[in-house]
Amino acid sequence: MRSFDDSSRIGGKMPGKMPRRFFRPSVFFLFFVVLAMLASPVFAQRGRTVTIRLASLAPENTPWGAALNQMAAEWAQVTNGAVEVIVFHNATAGNEQEVLRRLRVNQIQAAVFTSIGLNSIAPEVMAISYPFLIRDNEELDVVLNQLRPELERSIEQSGFVPLAWSRSGWLRIFSRSPVLTPEELRRQRMGANANEMELMQAFRLMGYQIVPVPTNVLISLNGGMVDAVNMSPIYAAASQAFGVARNMTNINVSPFMGGIFMNQTAWRRIPERYRPQLLEISRRMEREMDAAIMNLETQAINTMANHGLVIHDLTPAQRQLWFDEIARHENALVGPVNPVFNREFYQRISAILAAHRAGIAAGGGQ
Repeated sequence: MRSFDDSSRIGGKMPGKMPRRFFRPSVFFLFFVVLAMLASPVFAQRGRTVTIRLASLAPENTPWGAALNQMAAEWAQVTNGAVEVIVFHNATAGNEQEVLRRLRVNQIQAAVFTSIGLNSIAPEVMAISYPFLIRDNEELDVVLNQLRPELERSIEQSGFVPLAWSRSGWLRIFSRSPVLTPEELRRQRMGANANEMELMQAFRLMGYQIVPVPTNVLISLNGGMVDAVNMSPIYAAASQAFGVARNMTNINVSPFMGGIFMNQTAWRRIPERYRPQLLEISRRMEREMDAAIMNLETQAINTMANHGLVIHDLTPAQRQLWFDEIARHENALVGPVNPVFNREFYQRISAILAAHRAGIAAGGGQ
């Protein structure tokens, strides 16, 4: 008695039937198995999986780290696993310039950037960080609401998709000796991150003693290289810089911006039907992050105050000295010849703020 496979190998024709070579049961069995596998959601999902490698400077045990992990989980959930996000926390993928290079060649598909990285993608964004221009969160809201579409178009023209923006707090002045006026700051050596060329150049043009310092500013403070630094209260608390620079001038120097961006090559690989949902998740994360960062900044300042930080509140007259100081140097910073900051965006921001402040004044606000 022949087996099933033996019969399938017999040549010749049978009367009134198709040639046996066209009727191979083993081939048909394999054909239907493949069809079934292709129809299976699990098989289809694995075949279409888009892997996004996302780089971040922030440690995983921070609000940024938690938010990115949550975003990764939600992206996988709403796409039924068709999009997988792998987050590289704590600068394990390199510094911002290295990450940007890898992002352009698609070794990394998405990244979190601070204002340093943003400046390399869309230089006009740095106008938002013009010293003492935008003064509080309400003004920052007004500016971003009006300029965001234009900024995002600029970023898209550079080959990236903006997924979310983040306000990472405000830069403040931390110093060994109290700093209440511009003249008091001029007497101190001020450390600046060497990668933040615009801010470093701006303060240098205004006559301050600027010293480029490494990322770990505590080394420069402890070594006596600098007497004051411009930094986020969150970072001042985390780095313990306030243990040396024990005075904080309670005025916002400039907002510290960040954002999540994906290269367009990776974005186009994501099925179009999922993109609106992924953007909505990212924008919701943005709103939650803004609230978390504001809360964390307040907690950081309170914690430092409980451990010896002296917070110097300024009188209205002292605050005005800082605003007048920056106004005197406007031509050097955004003049028609070699401006430090993007002139057009500075003018746009100034006009938006002037209208906003006039509205507050007309309404009897402070």
